[in-house]
Amino acid sequence: MPHLLDGRAMAQRIREKIKQRIADQQLNVGLGVILVGDDPASHLYVSLKQKACEEAGIRFEKKVFLGDASDGDIIEKINEWNGRGEITGILVQLPLPSQDTDAIIGAIDPWKDVDGFHPENLAALEEGRPGIASALGLGIMKLFVESGAQNAGKTVIIGSRLFARSLTPLLRERSIVPAVLSPTDPSLAEKTKTADVLIVAVGQPNLISSSMVKPGAIVIDVGTTKVDGKIVGDVDFQTVSPLAGAITPVPGGVGPMTVACLLMNILRAHQLQKSREIRT
Repeated sequence: MPHLLDGRAMAQRIREKIKQRIADQQLNVGLGVILVGDDPASHLYVSLKQKACEEAGIRFEKKVFLGDASDGDIIEKINEWNGRGEITGILVQLPLPSQDTDAIIGAIDPWKDVDGFHPENLAALEEGRPGIASALGLGIMKLFVESGAQNAGKTVIIGSRLFARSLTPLLRERSIVPAVLSPTDPSLAEKTKTADVLIVAVGQPNLISSSMVKPGAIVIDVGTTKVDGKIVGDVDFQTVSPLAGAITPVPGGVGPMTVACLLMNILRAHQLQKSREIRT
């Protein structure tokens, strides 16, 4: 049987520690979330983040825009939050319907960018400077450590450029240099079959079948898609799990860990902002 990487249990332990720290230190921290459009999955994810913040004692503010909102209107709200000390973290729920993602993420104060996607934070990670790492990437790495792997071997990432860029520096901290593949790669099945660690973040249900997975591989499924009323991942869990050495379920794997690491990043952002105040 594979080692099931239980993200829910790990996340709950992290959230309890954060709640205790906020209470003990009487921290005044807050999260502002931008939500654009009416995508059901995006609304679900934001509601989960809101619940986690409220349980931990973190102020939560949400601004919802119509799907055709202008970049300027969204950036105006971000600028408002950038200037408010009680909002210590800002998050734009991705993907955006049609807006310029790079411009909107780039408008966030890097030390309030709790998703870790701002170019300055990505560059800081790559260069070994202080910054805020991707909450998603941090969640994945904690699950990787939980898998018990001593030597990652060959690691393959299937996902977007932004996703791969945010995760790669965290892997390199463990001397892992991943291969990054497109889901449309004509040799995808051949390449994934050689991976000791397979990380998939596409949003394409059952993209990865058992014939594409090396026996004993660690499989981390980041994808989430609603099919017939159920949330499913990019990996065909039923057929792949008997082969895998360790695997994340969907739901209950990467998702809860990302939310828990988001809360960690809110505290990290607060710490960075306090250090900036001291220097200025």
